Amino acid sequence: MYAVVLVCITCAAWWWWRRQSAKSSEPPCWPGGWPVVGHAPRFIGDAANAWNQLKIIADQSNEFGGVVAVSIGPRTIYCITDPDDCYTITNTCLEKDSYYDFAEPWLGDGLITARYAVWKDHHKHVHPAFNQTFLDTFIGVFNSQSRKLVKSFENNAGKGPFDHYTKTQQIALETICLTALGVDFSDSSFITNYIDALDPMFSTTVERFTKPWWHSSYLFSFSKLKKTQDFYMKILQSMASLVLKKRKSEVFGNTDAERSITPETKFKPFIDNLLEQSVEKGVFTDKQIREHIDTILVVGHQTTAHVLTYTMVLLGSHPDVQEKLFSEIQEVLGEDRDVEKMDLSKLTYLEAVLKESLRVITVTPLIARKLERDIKLKNYTVSAGRTCVLMFHGLHKHPMWGPDRHEFKPERWLEPGKMPDHPNAFAPFGLGRRRCIGKTYAMMSLKVTLAHVVRNYRIMADHTKMRFKYGIVLKPDNEGHYVNIEKRSSL
Repeated sequence: MYAVVLVCITCAAWWWWRRQSAKSSEPPCWPGGWPVVGHAPRFIGDAANAWNQLKIIADQSNEFGGVVAVSIGPRTIYCITDPDDCYTITNTCLEKDSYYDFAEPWLGDGLITARYAVWKDHHKHVHPAFNQTFLDTFIGVFNSQSRKLVKSFENNAGKGPFDHYTKTQQIALETICLTALGVDFSDSSFITNYIDALDPMFSTTVERFTKPWWHSSYLFSFSKLKKTQDFYMKILQSMASLVLKKRKSEVFGNTDAERSITPETKFKPFIDNLLEQSVEKGVFTDKQIREHIDTILVVGHQTTAHVLTYTMVLLGSHPDVQEKLFSEIQEVLGEDRDVEKMDLSKLTYLEAVLKESLRVITVTPLIARKLERDIKLKNYTVSAGRTCVLMFHGLHKHPMWGPDRHEFKPERWLEPGKMPDHPNAFAPFGLGRRRCIGKTYAMMSLKVTLAHVVRNYRIMADHTKMRFKYGIVLKPDNEGHYVNIEKRSSL
């Protein structure tokens, strides 16, 4: 009897010691939390306030050694900006956090929101559609769409500031449909309807995040916000259903009969790859295909549209950089010809401009992961059952980037010694095994489009007037992103 009591006391003492040790190595807390509700009141407000608070947290994390703890009610969230710790989390914690459940009714088990077991299975079947050899076949579409964008700017040339994002978004969405999805909606109203519903859908998701009482699915189901979300979600999902119906009709010859897809080439569009595997291997259901289409529709065009928008503003604010880029484009491309595959590797300054734009304005500023076990980081231990937010915006403003880390300087990518000596210092498309599958697609599209735009127009802008809001991706919150353009006379 005494032995049993002694064992119980010993085990209890050991458990208490482990808990105290863990607490002693816990990351420091963000100052200013309230009793019970923690830092939740600081996020109440609009999406612009949410982004301002996230920036403050990122700066605090960098000051505290790369990790800071934030409390939202009883929930603890670790916000990480250290490159080593970000890499550790992305490769050891592969389960998406429950915050992604807010988007689950819309995106289901797409690669962004899927549980790890589903992601692992689907990823190996989807990945071949993003092979470099196949992506090279898109360059003709990238060129024709870029010329269409250049043409759409003509009426704005020399007429004062205008919102070029509305045009970059339209072209980016058309391009993802033409390439990865193999459908042409350019002359239909579906593109416009989708775009009109997208921002309100993002807004409802962010509003739910900033109001902790709606985190409960049960309470949220009775809210007016839920009804608004359902309205816009129906519009967005109808686009995915139409894409699937249209592509199945084209591939199967107006029949849903199950038969093998005979590929004319070794590689197939994203959608054709899913259709083949659903027919021949039974890998995907129609519902799962629609969820992947929903995901690629939104992710595939939002990144490229915003990056191109912000890069144009940064170039317009730095005329010396813009003219250096124009000179390189003229040297590589010569006359007004299309960009070819071999040109992409020669446009080194163009790539540096895009990378620096992605660093200075990180369009996807953060991701969240669930901690399924305690993880030892470089300086702290983070505890199981909590949330890790990897703040790529803060990673890109880490002191390792130097005293000019807040400045737009593409030359840093080309001069030895100007870059951080760390392989994980730059993560605009994520890190680790669940990083963005469309990185190469996005960079190819951006290079081709920016080459055409800069070759045709001189851009004027003021990046200091830009204000942002958090809308899953980083969105403009005022007219500060507007640009002026002038037609270049040398063409």
